Amino acid sequence: MIDIQIFDKPLNPAECIAKAGNSASGGNTAFIGTVREQTKGKKVLRLDFESYVPMAISEMQKIAENVKKRWDAYSVVMHHRVGILEVGEIAVIIVVATPHRAAAFEACQYAIDTLKETVPIWKKEIFEDGEVWVAAHP
Repeated sequence: MIDIQIFDKPLNPAECIAKAGNSASGGNTAFIGTVREQTKGKKVLRLDFESYVPMAISEMQKIAENVKKRWDAYSVVMHHRVGILEVGEIAVIIVVATPHRAAAFEACQYAIDTLKETVPIWKKEIFEDGEVWVAAHP
């Protein structure tokens, strides 16, 4: 099962974990990325995420399919948020269910790292003294 979505409303970790659930899996790993309060010592007020949604969904689908193939995953759930997010809000959730825990951890890390490198979702950090678009591919 693959569930890829981009929302302009708050994300729900419990829903993502439930969707990925599989009685055959021995490892279920979730990554929940939140808006932190500072970057490089500067206070973050909020983030603004933008995306080219059709391409983002397509790229996220490729990542999920690779995860399923490479780690024999039963389920991959990837939800990302767009719009204005305040400190503490959830920007991304990835849940992977695999036969064993080591594969689940590896697959989940691969998914978030690859998402940040390849998916057209851009982040603007808004600080007290200005704002900056963060490089899509650091």
